[in-house]
Amino acid sequence: MSKIKKTKIADLLKSEEFGKEVLVQGWVRTKRGNKQVVFITMNDGSGMNNIQIVADPAMFSEELLKSVTTGSSLSVYGTIAQSQGSGQTVEVMATEIIVHGLADADKYPLQPKKHSLEFLREIAHLRFRTNTFGAIARIRHNMIFAVHSFFNSKGFYNIHTPIITASDCEGAGEMFRVSTLNPKNPPLNEDGSVDWKQDFFARETSLTVSGQLEGELAAMAMSEIYTFGPTFRAENSNTTRHLAEFWMIEPEMAFYELEDNMNLAEEFLKYLIKYALDHCADDLRFLSDRLIEEERNKPQSERSMELIEKLKFVLDNDFARITYTEAVDILMKSKPQKEGKFQYQVKGFGTDLQSEHERYLVEKHFKKPVILTDYPKEIKSFYMKQNDDGLTVRAMDILFPGIGEIIGGSQREENLEKLETRMDELGMEKESLWWYLDTRRFGTVPHAGFGLGFERLMLFVTGMGNIRDVIPFPRTPKTAEF
Repeated sequence: MSKIKKTKIADLLKSEEFGKEVLVQGWVRTKRGNKQVVFITMNDGSGMNNIQIVADPAMFSEELLKSVTTGSSLSVYGTIAQSQGSGQTVEVMATEIIVHGLADADKYPLQPKKHSLEFLREIAHLRFRTNTFGAIARIRHNMIFAVHSFFNSKGFYNIHTPIITASDCEGAGEMFRVSTLNPKNPPLNEDGSVDWKQDFFARETSLTVSGQLEGELAAMAMSEIYTFGPTFRAENSNTTRHLAEFWMIEPEMAFYELEDNMNLAEEFLKYLIKYALDHCADDLRFLSDRLIEEERNKPQSERSMELIEKLKFVLDNDFARITYTEAVDILMKSKPQKEGKFQYQVKGFGTDLQSEHERYLVEKHFKKPVILTDYPKEIKSFYMKQNDDGLTVRAMDILFPGIGEIIGGSQREENLEKLETRMDELGMEKESLWWYLDTRRFGTVPHAGFGLGFERLMLFVTGMGNIRDVIPFPRTPKTAEF
């Protein structure tokens, strides 16, 4: 028996080799039975569905069967049999059961009942064992694989950009400091300020908010690159859309202009969503049913679009492309604006559009994903290419149903003089970004890029309502457990 190789439950459930000896390993979901027969359901994380183990009490000690409780871990040797029950085609007739780890039936927190997402966040070390979080973890893996597959198929090179940085790409100022200085007694300059020259890097450093600037450096030699790494923001926000630690996908492409950027981003998103539909069908169906059940008591007008229908909605439509100015005009004439139903009223050109405005454009006006371009330069980052009107920049945001902005990007300003002027206007220290400006001094080219927050993509693909539920171990204000 010991020479039998383990079979994953997902593979076993597809098998028709009745009578074959197998080894199944996993964790017990439920156990029920009587003196004649015991039924044990097990899951090993390989898929949504469990395998049923059928055990004859005459073959096993009472003490052994009593130790098989919800949460305990087992190795089961047995033979594949055609299932007599409904909802499954195969089961395993047990010939040997080994209990690896006991689970105290009175203390194990994941009993066979419905648990709230809030409770499961408190036991994130165990929530992978639930159907919901098992499904999310498998979809997350598939989306990671799809990201790399897409860019690799297009000849892009993956670049690891720094996690520790001395520059603030977004100018947000909400960064986590990295230091080895004694916080109780740091070295000081004569004016009382901290002497960062005595720190590990001999300067003030932080955890990065973006790998874009370094990504541009690589694109100026490799032509087409992408980063996929952790990013950090010390924003004291407890909303369902914010994390302090999250993952970003940031391609940068030399010789790309705004339209090329939009085309790539649309193709990329459609590739990822099709990959999810093709490879995560069982998990998506489960999450769709879960969402329908969760929203059953909501009025029809407040319910989300059915999950799989929503994903196909993105695939089946060419994205609408309009300028920011056109979008503001549409919003100013809209019914919610005129009736004062927007929480944030649109005040004309220069308004920083909110999620409610973005969703109106997608869900009510165009009824398809939307790409907005040419935003006012005053509400966008310094590195974006300026248009000839002197008012707008060649930015683009892609808006999705239910979520608003999912991708933000732009054509980058390749003109050294214009870039330096803009940095001066914003009071930025050019000396600290000398290396970035060098790419405009030596062989500058038109180039563009965008950023996709991976957890925001996961929110869209899974239909979950809180970003803390689509990353294994969420980092939020006052929360760094696990």
